[in-house]
Amino acid sequence: MIKRDNYNLILDSLKKKEIDILIGARQVGKTTLLQEILKDLSHANQQVLYFNLDIENDARYFDSQQKLLSRIQLEFGNNPAYIFIDEIQQKQDAGRFLKGLYDMNLPYKFLVTGSGSLELKEKVGEALTGRKQLINMDTVSFKEFVDYKCNYKYSNRLEAFFTLETEKTQSFLNEYLIYGGYPKIVTSKVISDKKDIMNEVFSSYLSKDISYLLGVRSTDKFVKMIKLLAVQSGGLLNYSQLASDTGVSVDTLKNYLWYAEQTFIISIIKPYFTNAKKELTKSPVVYFNDIGMLNFATGRLSQVENINGFVFQNFVFNLLRQRYESPTTPINHWRTKDKAEVDFIIQSEGEVIPVEVKYSDLKKVSVTRSFRSFLKKYQPKSAMIVNLNLKKNILIENTEVQFIPYWELV
Repeated sequence: MIKRDNYNLILDSLKKKEIDILIGARQVGKTTLLQEILKDLSHANQQVLYFNLDIENDARYFDSQQKLLSRIQLEFGNNPAYIFIDEIQQKQDAGRFLKGLYDMNLPYKFLVTGSGSLELKEKVGEALTGRKQLINMDTVSFKEFVDYKCNYKYSNRLEAFFTLETEKTQSFLNEYLIYGGYPKIVTSKVISDKKDIMNEVFSSYLSKDISYLLGVRSTDKFVKMIKLLAVQSGGLLNYSQLASDTGVSVDTLKNYLWYAEQTFIISIIKPYFTNAKKELTKSPVVYFNDIGMLNFATGRLSQVENINGFVFQNFVFNLLRQRYESPTTPINHWRTKDKAEVDFIIQSEGEVIPVEVKYSDLKKVSVTRSFRSFLKKYQPKSAMIVNLNLKKNILIENTEVQFIPYWELV
């Protein structure tokens, strides 16, 4: 069993009245985590009831709110209880159904999840405005991956582990940069099985999410777009060129991109600029939310030689996203007409933090002309250069530039 960081987040959320909605890509472990929490609550003598709407015997209780309440009251009466509902997207008009339950001011705490996360956000979420908490679940993070690989021996001492066990850390990094963090892939011991699992994950995503959302049987052009995005991950997105290469119109391409982002396959980061006339373009940059999916899309899953600076840059983006990104702390990129560029710009509390990524075992400090250009123009208080091992601080004019090993972001 992989211990997930969302476990404690959900436990804290269960103390609040709002309906919890657990969202995330297919096969990231939502149901497994739900069942683990249910088991632990039961062992703690808490009242818990679990429904899975993929099971006919469970689904029959959702014909009406009163029928479901009768089933819950049969178990617990009017005593407090936790009600977990899995595959909620199978319930027609689920948002209104749950809203009605919430507005009854019942003594029950509801937590729902499902495979169709876009449906949960767009349909269920909108109906529950002011009555919900969204909890996002990613694939297994690098921290969770290393903890699992070490049998949780160093859970509270990972920084010391990374510092002292450099060879093991590099080995773990290499494995993660190839296969990523889908739980079944992490726990599989056979390389050929890992390929088969990723193929099944992607096929399920296409057949159950994308073909349904797009209203089509054939997803060939969508798949082609994903493959093209993987090849140019971290590069500027040219809508016209990508649409032409994919064989669709620009409007259709943008629709595809929106669905790919909303279903947690990719993240699209926008440019940072304060003067639109001087900056190069408004073109975004695309990164994959899971490194294994990125490598699978390029057709090079399991190949060690596939590890390169762009894959590492995507990996660092995910570390930054998990650590910093929120509606009030966006992550952007920076490009100018003079071809100066900075990989990431974090906007936090009115400050900007430029971040440069170097897939290198640095022996001494080195700052690119592009990075210096940003520091000179915007004069941030601090900046980061994320690399494999070097830890050092220097001052460039009034900016503290921190060289930090990637694992410090963990």
